[in-house]
Amino acid sequence: MKSQQVRQALTTPLSSPAYAASVPRFTDREYLNIVYRTDHDALRAVVPEPLEIDDPLVRFEVMRMNDVSSFGPYTETGQAIPVRFGAERGEYLHAMYLDNFPATASGRELSAYPKVLGSPELSVDQAALVGTLDYGRQRVATATMGYKHQPLDPERAEAQITVPTYMLKIVPGYDRSPRVCELVRTEITDITVKQAWTGPARLQLFEHVLAPLADLPVREIVSASHVLTDLTLGPVSPIHDYLAER
Repeated sequence: MKSQQVRQALTTPLSSPAYAASVPRFTDREYLNIVYRTDHDALRAVVPEPLEIDDPLVRFEVMRMNDVSSFGPYTETGQAIPVRFGAERGEYLHAMYLDNFPATASGRELSAYPKVLGSPELSVDQAALVGTLDYGRQRVATATMGYKHQPLDPERAEAQITVPTYMLKIVPGYDRSPRVCELVRTEITDITVKQAWTGPARLQLFEHVLAPLADLPVREIVSASHVLTDLTLGPVSPIHDYLAER
């Protein structure tokens, strides 16, 4: 293989790349969102500067990707924290767990999504929408919401999902010091909200040393939504270089 061919490669292994060289389109992406109040000090301990926190809120999400080009169906869950970057309001992606390796590798390498492998599920159990996350054989999160109790304004649902998103891009060098250390920004584009619902909800988080969602404890449920969408993830751009601070 020529050097030029190596330079044109998207990812390793060269003969069988970990993911496809395409921009995935999400069709019938289904969300269970539960916004809850937590401890301000706990948030401040995990949200990096220069992002700022106003209200101590967290959005716990479970997403069923029913059809994704190049990846196929999979499920994902995680925590997003409402923040400010200057005058702009958005969300900092704190943690994401999913059951699809190509989507995990692509999200971490091409963008900066904080993805690791886990076993999330989203399903309907009698009259409840149920989202769960297992890490290994241990349950670390259980979310329940009344199934389609009241319609939710589609514009409100879209506004919740399409806020700017901030993430940390950290790539270590061979000496294990950071080679890239940036705060990056992206947002969802080309979205169609097909259904949107709200209703009563509950959320339980369980202690796990390798999946520490419970470090942001649930103090009060603020809102819940169940949304079905088509969408595309926008490109990522750096907005702050931590290495330039040195």
